[in-house]
Amino acid sequence: MSKLDEFDNLVKVINELRLKCPWDKSQTNKTLRTLTIEECYELSDAIVNNDQNSIKKELGDILTHIIFYSILAEEKKIFSLRDVITSQTKKLITRHPHIYGGKKNLSESEVKKNWEAIKLNEKGSGNSVLSGVPSSLPTMLKSWRIQEKVRGIGFQWAKKEGYIKKMEEEFFELKKEIVDSNKNKMEEELGDFMFSIISFSYFLKLNPVDALEKANQKFINRFSKMEQLIKDKGDRIQDLNISEFEKYWEKSKVL
Repeated sequence: MSKLDEFDNLVKVINELRLKCPWDKSQTNKTLRTLTIEECYELSDAIVNNDQNSIKKELGDILTHIIFYSILAEEKKIFSLRDVITSQTKKLITRHPHIYGGKKNLSESEVKKNWEAIKLNEKGSGNSVLSGVPSSLPTMLKSWRIQEKVRGIGFQWAKKEGYIKKMEEEFFELKKEIVDSNKNKMEEELGDFMFSIISFSYFLKLNPVDALEKANQKFINRFSKMEQLIKDKGDRIQDLNISEFEKYWEKSKVL
């Protein structure tokens, strides 16, 4: 069976399930939405863990969702799966003029800048550069995409010193509001400080979401080791004070 035959067979199966399975028959765009988000996070976990078999499985789940959404739209005569594929093919060709057009030998940064320019032109002159950032994105990822968008039109410092100065300014302002005990201003300045860190991470070509997840996993690993040390010593974790915790924490670092 060819690749196209395999794909056609998958579409056939999903169409049949839509017609015959009670659960599939009850689904709508709205009910599928949260499940699709969950599948994307499961794919993300598989990528972080470099679990190739799970990546394959999660890609299959997401592909199923893409086909399912297209079937729902086709039922209402809005668009078809063919329309989805055709429009995506056209978009990729249009946004890669260095491959399919006259612009040749562009650098990666030039390609990204050109992509954003073409995308903005497609939306029309009345749209903001930031109009393509989904409002429902997780907050940190949204900040990352904002950075990507504005850099696409050259809104950035050329050297790291500009970002470092900005982070220092925002941290100073945060400390001032902490001293003044102004909770609303503290929240505002904390957000500004975090945004400046994400901005710098983009300049460094480091994904802050990945960096934070590695920090999460490192903390979980060390905390688990600390819990085991406490258990082995015969202490009760709820009876320890911060200085005792710190001693166990330092020991957990070398395990």
